[in-house]
Formats: sequence, C-alpha cells, structure tokens
Amino acid sequence: MTIVRAAGSIGITGLYVTEDPGARDEAGKTGNLKMRFGLGWAKSHRFYTGQTPVPKYNRQLMQAILHDRLPIAKIVNATILPLRDAAQGYAAFDKGTAKKFVLDPHGLL
Repeated sequence: MTIVRAAGSIGITGLYVTEDPGARDEAGKTGNLKMRFGLGWAKSHRFYTGQTPVPKYNRQLMQAILHDRLPIAKIVNATILPLRDAAQGYAAFDKGTAKKFVLDPHGLL
C-alpha cells in the first residue's frame, strides 16, 4: 500500500486457500492475509479481489508462449530437476522457496 498512489487501486487476483496448516505465520495458517488497511483507508485506495480471469487472457497468452514471445519458464521461475533430485525440490517447496520445479525423469528438457 505504500507504493500505490493516493486514490489508486489494488487488485488481488488468484486463488487463495482458506487455510494452510504449513504456512510460516499464524495468519497464513488460518487463511488470513496481513494488510495495512489503515494506510489504504487513509490514501483512499480501492480494493478488488477475485480469481484470475483466465478465459479472458488464455488464448492470447498461449499464442505468445507457443511463438516464443514469452519465456514462460523464466517468468514463473521454473527449475528443471532430474527425478533423482525430486526429494530436494519437494523439501525446498515445503520451506516456501519462490520457485516452481519441473521434474524431468528422462532428461529430455
């Protein structure tokens, strides 16, 4: 909220689970997000929430990916792992690392 201008909008899209027992903090374990609503109120922010409108952008994004206009693996921070390293990938994911892991059991990627 500190970087959004006065009277600006904040959109929180995605899919949020109601509970995450493995979350790092107590708020996350109960599905709560910590936000500074007082600051947002003082700056007259508008808040929008909801699931990402996938159908609206799906065709355009898929075409960009298929024609190599978007480096999707880099964008989503994907790391390719051989199957023998799968346990390390799962352990890192459980610790909350900001990576996506793609298992490559046959070494084709």
